[in-house]
Amino acid sequence: MASARHATPSDTRTLADALTAAFAVDPLWRWLIPDGDRWWRRAPAMFAHEVASRTKQGHTYTTDDRAGAALWAPPGLWRPSSLGLLAAAPSMLALVGIAGARRGVGLLRAIEAAHPKADHWYLAVLGTHPDHRHQGVAFAVLGPVLARCDQDGTGAYLESSNPENVPFYERHGFRVTDELRPGGSPPVALMWRDARPPEDP
Repeated sequence: MASARHATPSDTRTLADALTAAFAVDPLWRWLIPDGDRWWRRAPAMFAHEVASRTKQGHTYTTDDRAGAALWAPPGLWRPSSLGLLAAAPSMLALVGIAGARRGVGLLRAIEAAHPKADHWYLAVLGTHPDHRHQGVAFAVLGPVLARCDQDGTGAYLESSNPENVPFYERHGFRVTDELRPGGSPPVALMWRDARPPEDP
């Protein structure tokens, strides 16, 4: 069974490659970037920026083989800073292009408008390299923060852009609260998890 550890800056490139592979067939990303060659050329830089920025917050988890990662934001810090958005803009624009950017702006506005106001941990990204799926990687990297949520009585929140992943999240206590399809996009499931009370001894 895989076990989780904190990601470090030295993990960034490998995790970016793993996430690029993990999301290569994601319906939402395919809608934004239909060109598969463009995805493989440009997505690693975008994910490298995301991994690096989330790792600085101290809540990115991976496994020893770096087969996948969970990128979390703590309560109150889910929204990227203005500087963070500016830093991410070049790699994101290179990835999605002008047409994808137009679609993406509407998508992001809808997602941000639906974001819950209550304190919560936000799962920004969860992905496992396809060669390592069904080996407990996603389960492992989710565990540390979900355990903290239960300990502190704090909720957790995510958006799932792949309907195939919804049952996995439901097994971990998340439930679908709404579904978005802004601008004709594939469905995006909004999912919330209440903290679980400690089990009786």
